Amino acid sequence: MSIRTISNETYFMTIYDDPFNLRLRVDEVRGDIKKALTFAEKIVFEKQYEKMIVYIKMEQIDHSFEFGLQMEGMIDHFFLGSHAYIMTKYYKNDRKISKYWTKEDEIIQEVRKKERAVPMKLGNDYDLRKANINDATELAQLFRDVFEIYPTPMHERDYIVEQMNQGTIFAVVTFRDKIVSCASAEINQSYKNAEITDCLTVPSMRKLGLLKHIIAFLENELRKNQIFCSYSLARALSFGMNASLHQLGYQYRGRLVNNCFIFDKLENMNIWVKPLYTAENLA
Repeated sequence: MSIRTISNETYFMTIYDDPFNLRLRVDEVRGDIKKALTFAEKIVFEKQYEKMIVYIKMEQIDHSFEFGLQMEGMIDHFFLGSHAYIMTKYYKNDRKISKYWTKEDEIIQEVRKKERAVPMKLGNDYDLRKANINDATELAQLFRDVFEIYPTPMHERDYIVEQMNQGTIFAVVTFRDKIVSCASAEINQSYKNAEITDCLTVPSMRKLGLLKHIIAFLENELRKNQIFCSYSLARALSFGMNASLHQLGYQYRGRLVNNCFIFDKLENMNIWVKPLYTAENLA
C-alpha cells in the first residue's frame, strides 16, 4: 500500500492506494470535495479497482451522496475528536454483493448477549509484554502459519520492522517463551487515533481470551501517548474476535462489505470503536 497527499489550490486529501485489495481509500478531504473525489475516481478507473472508501466529516455527507457514495459505518472521534463517516462506492457488482450478511448479523446478535468483562488473570506459564524488533522474525512466521491470505504483508519480517520503526506498537503473549498471540496498535499521529489490528492467536489457544489481555495492554500504551480514539476492524465471520471487542467495551459501528482479502477470501469487516478517556473504560 502506498500513501500520498494531494494538495493544490482547490482541495487537499490523503490517498491510500491498495492494489492488493483492489481498493482506494481517501482520508480527510478539505476544500472542493467533488473535485477531490473526481480525481480519486480517475485513479480507481486507471487501476481497475473495485471499491473506493472515503473517510469524511459530518458536514460533507450530503456532497458524498451527490457523488454516489453510500455510508457503511463510522468511527467516533477519528479526526482529532471529530467523528469520521465511512462512505463507499463500488465499481463491480460482485464486490458489492455480500454472501454472508445474515449469518454475520446473527453473530453480532449473539455477541451482544455476552456480558462486558475484564480479562481473567493469565496463567503462570504465560507472559504479556510489548514486542520489539527481535520478535519480528517469529511474528512473520506466525502470520505465514495462521493466515493463508492477509491484507498487509505481515508475513514479511522487514514489513513488521518497518511498522515498528514508524511507531506501531506491537504486544504479544508468550507461552514458555514462544509467541502464541499478538496484536498491534497502529497510531495515526496526525488525527490522534489508533487502529487495533494484526490480531492473531494460534488455533490451539483461541478459547483462552489471550487477545483481550493484549488489547487491554495496548489501550494502556495508547493512553500514555494521549491517544484516546481506539478502533478495530474485525472479520465479520469471526465470533471470537467480535466477542472480545464487545466484552472490552467496544461499540459496533457498521460493516464494510468485501473490504479486504483475509484468510481465504474477500471478507466483510465489522467496525468497533472505543473512547479511552471515560471512567468506565479506565477500569
